[in-house]
Amino acid sequence: MSLPEEEAKENDTTSGDESHEVTDVQEETSAEEAEEKASTEPLTPEAALEKAQEEVLKFKDLALRAEAELQNMQRRTTRDVENAHKFGLERFLQNLLPVVDSLEKAIEASEQASDEASGAIAEGVSLCHKLLIDVLGKESVEVIDPVGEPFDPNEHQAMSIVENPEMEPNSVFAVVQKGYKLNGRLVRAAMVMVTKAPQTAENARKTDNSPP
Repeated sequence: MSLPEEEAKENDTTSGDESHEVTDVQEETSAEEAEEKASTEPLTPEAALEKAQEEVLKFKDLALRAEAELQNMQRRTTRDVENAHKFGLERFLQNLLPVVDSLEKAIEASEQASDEASGAIAEGVSLCHKLLIDVLGKESVEVIDPVGEPFDPNEHQAMSIVENPEMEPNSVFAVVQKGYKLNGRLVRAAMVMVTKAPQTAENARKTDNSPP
């Protein structure tokens, strides 16, 4: 093939590619113009109504979500404020309980003394203790003193287990240290001694004869 023929063939190929590109651009332009025209054309009453209803449903859903979130926030805030009022004294109560324990120990020690002066001191300390317990009661503080009651692991801490045939097994035989609750919430568990059923002679022999 001669050089002029090759150049002519190349020119035909180039012109064909360019014509395809022009056609594609024209088609894209026509599509864009059609979309713009469709968007600018006035909607029919039915289409406008349908579109308006869709918008109403959309904004109604957004409003319901916002209202639900606001209600949840109000409930959380109310609960936090109530807890702050109910349990704001918890740390103060924890620091005050050793004082109550000391007063009770002083009362017990004074009651064991027989002289008149110790009796007067015990009476004064008892009065102070009663006034303090009354004040705590006004602040929704409840004393846990479960002597004779069934052992409750949620409120009691067992310090030892003793045999006592006169009481039901798993009952509180004695309170080593009283417990306290603030508005129903446990602040300190009561330290107690718990009873168990006494061993029979047969069980005792089995225990003694059992291998180490």
